[in-house]
Amino acid sequence: PSEEDALLSRRQLSTTAGNRFHVSKAWIHYIFIGTIVLGLLLSALFDDRSSSAVHKSSSGDHAVDILDQNSDQKQSDTKSTTIRPGSIFLDTNGDPINAHGGGFLFHDDVYYWYGEIKTGNTYTPAANANWGGSRVDLVGISCYSSQDLIHWESRGIVLPAVTDDPSHDLYVKGVAERPKVVYNSLTNKFVMWLHIDSMDYKRARSGVAESDSPVGPFTYIQSFRPNDQMARDLTLFVDNKSTTAYLITSSEDNAVMHVNELTSNYTSFTGKWKPIFQGRYMEAPTIFQRNEKYYFIGSGCTAWKPNAARSAVSTSSIWGPWTELGNPCRGEDADATFHSQSTYVLPISDGRGGEERFMFAADRWNGKNLSDSRYVWLPIEFGAAEDEGNWGEEGPMIHWQDGWDVSKAWN
Repeated sequence: PSEEDALLSRRQLSTTAGNRFHVSKAWIHYIFIGTIVLGLLLSALFDDRSSSAVHKSSSGDHAVDILDQNSDQKQSDTKSTTIRPGSIFLDTNGDPINAHGGGFLFHDDVYYWYGEIKTGNTYTPAANANWGGSRVDLVGISCYSSQDLIHWESRGIVLPAVTDDPSHDLYVKGVAERPKVVYNSLTNKFVMWLHIDSMDYKRARSGVAESDSPVGPFTYIQSFRPNDQMARDLTLFVDNKSTTAYLITSSEDNAVMHVNELTSNYTSFTGKWKPIFQGRYMEAPTIFQRNEKYYFIGSGCTAWKPNAARSAVSTSSIWGPWTELGNPCRGEDADATFHSQSTYVLPISDGRGGEERFMFAADRWNGKNLSDSRYVWLPIEFGAAEDEGNWGEEGPMIHWQDGWDVSKAWN
């Protein structure tokens, strides 16, 4: 088996048993010759595979880039500074990283990556069959830490699922998605918000938890319908002008985004909120600041299938007005966001006091086998917006790269 197969088998924890058999002396000669021929065929096959860094799958749904898992392409390689979008990201133990729909925190010179654990059988509840809402049972929220965005140490499950209380928000048959964490300097707490839902996505709530440490454990507090409005996909944003925090949610059956101001402890709502992007049906929101402006990147609503990303800018505040800038992705497969969906935009400092840079983080979902969903990370550049009416407005641009050096990407 290939190394990639071996990695996936570790996640599924599957084993196979061989059958013992006996052969007569007359057959040993033929088995020996057959083994040599098979070895030559396999050698030719893998030589052909290694001639190209990227291969296309034949699943029939869409082409998916799969990078070879040679030793110099692993994210855990101690000598590497290269990020390879769409490959299997490994932690420092050599295990596949399991942190989907993730969010990032940079605290005390360490990056923390939080995400959904996708493992076990992928199945589609009858209530979701009409829109392809496959799922795995809830395991919890994972955390990884790194100082360079390449070598990630597993910090375990920081918010586990609940197995013995069907009424709990974190029950194994429920939904806990898109965890985002920020640090509150007033309370010295780390606050996590995440999308809480029922299996059929009708509860549409936002849950909150907090911890004294970025690596948990997080204590679950409660869930809300923010300002009595439904809430699904979300992101968490702290304005660097004021340290005020906001929860941005897909609301009104995803037709509208809501900006919800949080209280000073970041665990509840002030009652101030505003709808934005009305009638645009968007999810997977991300928001970041650059040069006194606020930028948004999100997606349309097509379940696990990819679609063209959306982007927008507000020159005054998070409340808007927001001007849409079109799809930030450029080049081949841009109309499918390189077969991925946004989850976070991470600010990155060059460490020398220079201009802050930004990394687009996305998930390449595999709706038929969610545990094999991948990560797509790419650098963001800035240039003329795509929409005809907004050519004078600078917007984010994302180009596909098979691999990029995080220490040199913007040099």
